[in-house]
Amino acid sequence: MKILSSLLILSLCILLFACKKESFITSPDAQVTLSADTLKFDTVFTTAGSITGTFKILNENNQKLRIASVKLMGGNSSAYKINVDGFTGPEVNDLEIAANDSMYVFVSVIINQNANNLPFIVQDSIKISYNGIDRWVQLEAWGQNAHFFRNKRVIANETWINDLPYVILGYLLVDTNKTLTVNKGCRIYVHADAPLIVDGTLNVNGLKDSADRVYFRGDRLDDPYKDFPASWPGIYFSPSSKDNVFNYAVLKNSYQALALQDPSVNANPKLRLNECIIDNAYDAGIITINSSVQARNCLVSNCGKNLYLLKGGDYQFTHCTVASYSNNYIPHRDPVLFLSNYIKVNNLPVPANLNASFRNCIFWGENGLVDDEVVVLKSGSTVFNVTFDANLWKVVSSPANIAGVTASAIINNQSPQFDSINTNRQFYDFRLKATSPAINKGVNAGVTIDLDGKPRPLGPLPDLGCYEKQ
Repeated sequence: MKILSSLLILSLCILLFACKKESFITSPDAQVTLSADTLKFDTVFTTAGSITGTFKILNENNQKLRIASVKLMGGNSSAYKINVDGFTGPEVNDLEIAANDSMYVFVSVIINQNANNLPFIVQDSIKISYNGIDRWVQLEAWGQNAHFFRNKRVIANETWINDLPYVILGYLLVDTNKTLTVNKGCRIYVHADAPLIVDGTLNVNGLKDSADRVYFRGDRLDDPYKDFPASWPGIYFSPSSKDNVFNYAVLKNSYQALALQDPSVNANPKLRLNECIIDNAYDAGIITINSSVQARNCLVSNCGKNLYLLKGGDYQFTHCTVASYSNNYIPHRDPVLFLSNYIKVNNLPVPANLNASFRNCIFWGENGLVDDEVVVLKSGSTVFNVTFDANLWKVVSSPANIAGVTASAIINNQSPQFDSINTNRQFYDFRLKATSPAINKGVNAGVTIDLDGKPRPLGPLPDLGCYEKQ
């Protein structure tokens, strides 16, 4: 009987303990943590929606917690939408969180257009109620009206002005013999699956001040996506495209920033780049197949392949800085300049004429797997004229050893001493330090400004690269 009584008492204790552990904590002093007290959404284009933000409600008690309600205070009229543990708001009631467990709250926002062409703030809040306690999470989004183009075809000459940003969805196509002109200060935001295709002409008329430059980038402006490469496809210039000119343009975070196919249909270069920045392109900054580019004071930085010029063509690069550093986004595995007069078809080289000159340029890379940052390849007996004049480069096997390549006034394997490089913070300033070996080592190429629009001397000699030390 004593044994039976002991077993009964033990069973009751276990049952009572289990019941206590599975019961709900009802004290207003319950330990409940919200993983955020504010959710902020960076600029959200009107009608385009946003990413989904999240926060967690953590029950840090050894008993279950009953959440009386999670309520979006703006209700159905709010620009925000919530989803709590799989249940759609604006209000979700009677939720349970197990002991020492958590629950996710998902928040998205869609902002409707209005007449305002300036950014505007949209606010709301979420109230979390439990045990007679109310806790709050504030919501804040910056909205921006924009011109929205989906599957846009430019079928007549067209000019864009800086009144609102331009958001490209689907694709943008400039028809043959038609011109799209983009004036100073325009911001073009491109969706991840929206290529810009130029069968005609694209003219970009930026100016030197940061506010007056023309920017092309992806349409995700939220952390961390705003800095990801391959955020948008890039700009493709087809065989029929001609007379394209970019002045003070900035192209960031594309897959292939500028892709050109076939020679120009007239005597002008297919693309002129003046004082432009191409940065953080996942595959290539500039990739060409037997085409023509003239570039002045351009920075091509931290791309998978910075300059990838194939199957001949005509190229002039003057006062350009072409540099890559391995970082968390793109490992540096390819030379910053790859130039060849052929491509392979069915594993056989198909060559074409190549005429290229690189004057007063810097070709540099670090933290990667590349010994030769300038690689030139030749096949066959087509025209092959490549000139390197007054450049700083990092190479082990000089391209000057190839027939048809001439190189003079080269600074080999000396660091250009860029002003500030911090790959962990993704901060790069490719201006030159006062001790840089590239200072006053250029030749007079008739270029009177640099990438900042600041003056270059014609005598004494100018600096190498896109920036002149002031």
